[in-house]
Amino acid sequence: MLTDPKLRSQVDALWDKFWTGGLTNPLDAIEQFSYLLFLKQLDDRENAAERQAKRKGTMYQPKVKKEMRWSVWRQMKAEEMLKHLKSVIFPQLTSLANGESSFGEYMRGAECKINKPSLLVEAVNLIDQMEISQQNQDVQGDLYEYLLSHLSIAGRNGQFRTPRHIIRMMVQMLDPKPRERIGDLAAGTGGFLINAHQHILEKATSQNILEFDEDGIAHHLIGDLLKDDERKFMKSKKYLRGFDNDSGMTMLRIGSMNLMLHGIQEPQFFYMDTLSKGYGEAGEYDVILMNPPFKGAVDKGDVHPDLPSDTTKSELLFLHLILRALDMGGRAAVIVPDGVLFGSSRAHVELRKRIIEENRLDGVVSMPSGVFKPYAGVSTAVLFFTRGAQTKNIWFYDMAHDGFSLDDKRTKVDENDIPDILDCWKNRLDSTFGAGRTKRIADLRRELTPLKAERLQLQAEINRLTFESALENPLTTENTESTEKNKKKNSVDSVRSVVNALNDAQARLAELQSKIVNPQSEMDRLTRQFWVTKEQVKMNKYDLSASRYRQVEADAAYHEQPSVTLERLARLESVMLDEINELTKLLK
Repeated sequence: MLTDPKLRSQVDALWDKFWTGGLTNPLDAIEQFSYLLFLKQLDDRENAAERQAKRKGTMYQPKVKKEMRWSVWRQMKAEEMLKHLKSVIFPQLTSLANGESSFGEYMRGAECKINKPSLLVEAVNLIDQMEISQQNQDVQGDLYEYLLSHLSIAGRNGQFRTPRHIIRMMVQMLDPKPRERIGDLAAGTGGFLINAHQHILEKATSQNILEFDEDGIAHHLIGDLLKDDERKFMKSKKYLRGFDNDSGMTMLRIGSMNLMLHGIQEPQFFYMDTLSKGYGEAGEYDVILMNPPFKGAVDKGDVHPDLPSDTTKSELLFLHLILRALDMGGRAAVIVPDGVLFGSSRAHVELRKRIIEENRLDGVVSMPSGVFKPYAGVSTAVLFFTRGAQTKNIWFYDMAHDGFSLDDKRTKVDENDIPDILDCWKNRLDSTFGAGRTKRIADLRRELTPLKAERLQLQAEINRLTFESALENPLTTENTESTEKNKKKNSVDSVRSVVNALNDAQARLAELQSKIVNPQSEMDRLTRQFWVTKEQVKMNKYDLSASRYRQVEADAAYHEQPSVTLERLARLESVMLDEINELTKLLK
């Protein structure tokens, strides 16, 4: 989500420029923006490589021709610049990829649809002002996502990105290795593939070279610790493969550009409906990372015969597809809508049964419903499973916070369960780690029990004093004789005493609550991780809802004794009768 107001206003300005410049088709505007952004980042990447070569004291070997460099052609006059873009740069875009790659294949159809020199100059100037090279790696995707928000079809067609911090979490948990075959069968803009590649490079880069930004994202990923065979494999066609069924090719071009910009020189990112009869890969992947589209039903007549025929729900079919595409022992991390976890139809139950009985369900991370806002409010979860292994116990984590507000604005907040999720997942099989958390939960419970008991007592006292205060200050009209009678009847000292006691009790309750909030918050976090046995899940028709199994200790709520409530009602009735009698006397 693009949260920087300056960047948002710049994107809005660029969008308006494209619109007034004749690019009235929103997808055309997005595509042209992507081309220019790619050329700018291509130049930024070359500049970074040149600086890195200087730091290492090695000779810089340019990978991009001078006439393709943004910093060169953007200095031209408007008419010359547009002519250069159309006649030199676009025809050479395919040359940036070596060998057979999706980039070269799909860039053959790339077309510069900007026809006004002034529009090109304005667009180039605005992109320069965005200072993209100074932003973190998410900016290109965020800018694209924000442009998609201008489309009425965005979200409905699944054309929005998986939040990058969720992708990073999934990648870190699955921990892909240098010689593993990694795939995404509904890749969108290629975010999972890119993050998997960066994760591998980060693990293979010396610590003294790495630098981390404020979001904890590593930079200077040179992979200096990679072995020769690992480096060779990472340049092969089997290393990273992505597919998307965007028939307009926009997503495929953007995905291919994205992979190129992140160091994948021959991206394997192709047009394919992977649920269809045309996709036959089986046992081809060691790792699959995905967020399949939840678009409902698919064309039953075109579904691959190896997939179940009793459902047309895409989210169920994709999970069956992943099990087919994984090699034995292969691992997957997949985002699914909550309905997959507890759906009661035969297709839902049979899918969960297959994952648990024929494979190993390693973990379930339940995510809050706001993760995909502003595009969708659906609750989701991440399933982690290994093909062909045996399920015994299933690790769960009930996430409440992902580091961003769960409304449409999605602004950064302090509450974030992801670091704890990663820590728990890493140490989930460590008995010492588990025992330490169990002990800490017990210690917190002992600390909280007397505090909560005292809170109940204070709540009872406040309830009593509030009642007494109401009786001591009856609501009457000031200019009646009964007011004066009540003032005489009520002791000023008594009123003051009750009010002071009530204020004191409320202050003590606030102080007590401040003592409870931190240990209670820690307790809530520690209990978000838990284990469930295969037998428990089986007894519940393979239901995988975290809420079904998580044990949450509800705080005792204060309720007044019925006898006390009745006694107070009687007293109130007596007071009301006295008031009625006083008013009756005034009417005589």
